[in-house]
Amino acid sequence: MTHPAGREAVEVVDPAGVVVALVTREEMRRCRLRHRTVFVAVIDTAGQRLLVHRRAGWKDVWPSRWDVALGGVVAVGESWVGAAGRELAEEAGVVVPVERLGGGLYHDEEVDEVAEIFLARSDGPFSFPDGEVVATDWVAFADLPNWLATHPTCPDGVALVLPLLAPRCLG
Repeated sequence: MTHPAGREAVEVVDPAGVVVALVTREEMRRCRLRHRTVFVAVIDTAGQRLLVHRRAGWKDVWPSRWDVALGGVVAVGESWVGAAGRELAEEAGVVVPVERLGGGLYHDEEVDEVAEIFLARSDGPFSFPDGEVVATDWVAFADLPNWLATHPTCPDGVALVLPLLAPRCLG
């Protein structure tokens, strides 16, 4: 059975992020088509810990894995900043400013993404209104290497987010 999100339209983009087609999310996943995504790393206001979360088991890519950032597929016509704010509100129930950290490309056997990475600072409280997040934890930056070694994680977040976060938080 297809999740209702599978029928939503998604922009297929070239490596520069220029839209070349519209397809359903289901087709984008099935054919591993390049699309726009946002990542929002959430750190506490003291700048000492990263909020990590475990994805729901029904997610269409990397179900039940842990992730170092919230985020997702950018909606058709949506701005990068707008998508980051929307994903933060939908997945964590908070509305706070986001700061752009950078962008990048990621592809593997599961996904092909043009991404923008953002940083948000919040101590919560967090809620998880859309059900995509099933567990969270705070990880001190000093403990992050050990945490990563012991938790199955989403590789795109690790590859794209952590190098941009490191100069600010892991230094």
